[in-house]
Order: sequence, then structure tokens, then C-alpha cells
Amino acid sequence: MNTKTLSETLAKYSVERIIMMIYIKDLNIEDAKIYWELRLEALKISPEAFGSSYEDAVQTPINEIEERIKKDNNNYILGAFTADTQLVGMARFTREQGLKLKHKGMITGVYVSSQYRGKGIAKDLIKEILSRGKETEGLKQINLSVVRTNHVAVKLYKGFGFETFGIEKNALIYNGQGYDEELMIYFFE
Repeated sequence: MNTKTLSETLAKYSVERIIMMIYIKDLNIEDAKIYWELRLEALKISPEAFGSSYEDAVQTPINEIEERIKKDNNNYILGAFTADTQLVGMARFTREQGLKLKHKGMITGVYVSSQYRGKGIAKDLIKEILSRGKETEGLKQINLSVVRTNHVAVKLYKGFGFETFGIEKNALIYNGQGYDEELMIYFFE
């Protein structure tokens, strides 16, 4: 490969890297519309992966979505944004309430748009939730559930140290087919 071709290749690579720069931030009320568009995409494209259905969710008024997005240290939705502010991934954290349950949190709604998968975005979202969880007073564990056939997600969670503590048979039924869910837990040491 000559120097000119190598320079062109490196320049092209740099442009691609800049385009693919992703940043993670808390969603706020101003993000409600783009969050809901991505959530509906997730429910439509991967209906077997979520307990909610597109058919039910599409009826939800935007003011209800804005209420869900209100955040605090114990309840938030993270968004993964491209450099041009396109929301391409999300994950929700909710801490249990009540004296006997507040040591637990739950990760739900993890999704990355199909054209952005395989780039570490879901990993970055989970890493951020675990990092915050580690710093949250009294939080001892985080639970999640994942459809067993989603091998990529199961591998991702296990890579962080999540352990399977049970299987719920037919946790979801979609178009007459049952989907088992792996119930997973992460303990802060």
C-alpha cells in the first residue's frame, strides 16, 4: 500500500470514528418525543424482547412519557446519542422502594437501534448503570430479565458478572409462541 492510499485510509477511518462517537446521558423531559420514538421502534422490531407491546404502547400520551422520564438518583433512563444528537440506544434503571426492598434495583428496556448494534453501546449503558449503582448508598444488587434466545444480551450481562438465578418459562407469549426469560442478578461487593 503506498503512502497516499494509507493516508486516505487513515483519514477515512478518522471520519468514521468521529461519526460513530457516542455519548451517554440522562434523558430529560425535552427528550420525551425521541425517547418514545425509539421505544416504539424497539417494541415493533423486537416484540419478543419486551413485556410491553407496540399495540398497547402506541396509545400512550406524551405527557405520560414525560412523567416516566422525570429522574432522580434512584430512577432514570439513560440515552446513547450520536455526535449529531440522534438517540440510538437506551436503558432504564429503577430502584425498589420500601424498607425491605430498597437494597435492590432493576434494569429494564435496554435497546440499541439495529444499525448501531455490535459497537459497544449496550455495554456502555450497562457499565454506566453499574458505575452509578456502586456509588448509590444502600444499593446491594441489580436484577434484570432477558429472553433466553437473546444470546448476545445474555453474554453481555454475564460479562459484567450478572448471574442467572432462575428461568421463567413462557414469561412472554407473542403470536402464540412462548419465550422463556433468564432472571439475572448482579451483586455489589
